Amino acid sequence: MDIRSVDLNLLVVFDAMARHRSVSRTAEAIGLSQPATSAALARLRALFDDTLFVRAGAQMEPTPRALVLAPAVRRVVEAIESDILQPAGFEPATAQRSFTLLTPDIGEVAFLPGVLRRLRQEAPLVKLQAVSKPRTAAAAALEAGEADLAVGFFPDLQKAGYFQQALFKTSYVCIACARNEATGTRMTLKQYLAARHIVVRPDGREHFLDRFLEDKGWHRHVTLELSHFMSLLALLPGSDLVATVPEDIATVASRHIALKRIELPFRPPQIQVQQYWHRRMHDDDANRWLRGLFHAVNRRGPDEALRP
Repeated sequence: MDIRSVDLNLLVVFDAMARHRSVSRTAEAIGLSQPATSAALARLRALFDDTLFVRAGAQMEPTPRALVLAPAVRRVVEAIESDILQPAGFEPATAQRSFTLLTPDIGEVAFLPGVLRRLRQEAPLVKLQAVSKPRTAAAAALEAGEADLAVGFFPDLQKAGYFQQALFKTSYVCIACARNEATGTRMTLKQYLAARHIVVRPDGREHFLDRFLEDKGWHRHVTLELSHFMSLLALLPGSDLVATVPEDIATVASRHIALKRIELPFRPPQIQVQQYWHRRMHDDDANRWLRGLFHAVNRRGPDEALRP
């Protein structure tokens, strides 16, 4: 028998007949008329080449073939009802799910603390994995389902096939060790360019500020280039180095080491921080919950600082 020739609705009729042993009760249970139920029973008999149900008094009793088929048909009907036809849904309180987030180390320290506090309250069994990828690899990871969400500055994802949602705008600030006597809290452009700079380029990527300075024709004296913002915690104290970093990094770093902020001699560009997801995940209940959580925790108004 070719499964393509089987009308699955007939299995629903068979299952109901096996349980109710009556054409009229079966019709009532599955919402068909008695003639339609009788016609379905006739098709079942032709399909299996067996009478299947025979009248015996007030009931329709199953034949030996029907008795053998009944448990298997019940399993198929239950599987369709429970595994296929049920709404996908997502229950955070009981979900045991792992989500992969694309974000550089700045995102790990700025976005995740508040999210983890909410997870502990609302979804204690949910696990997050934060990974960093070059901008060129982020799209492929989201498209392949290797990542659920990207949070940060990902201009390469501003294209067809991807959704985006703004979280906040931020900018840059120049920081140095609080004991750095080589500079005060203000610098001229000449002093800024001549200072000994640490430049952080996560994953080796060019940062938005690099392009801004290059377009101006300004070139800093770069002493050290890093891949991770958090390395600044060990390298700035006791040094004469300066670093121009996103506001959130300055805020987080100042919670751990003594820093001073140096007024930039130019107006730095703003960064639009957003979350991105691929269109294949747009209607997924779990992904919708995840991005809703990130938006609720990390969205900010103009000039609103990073929350503790």
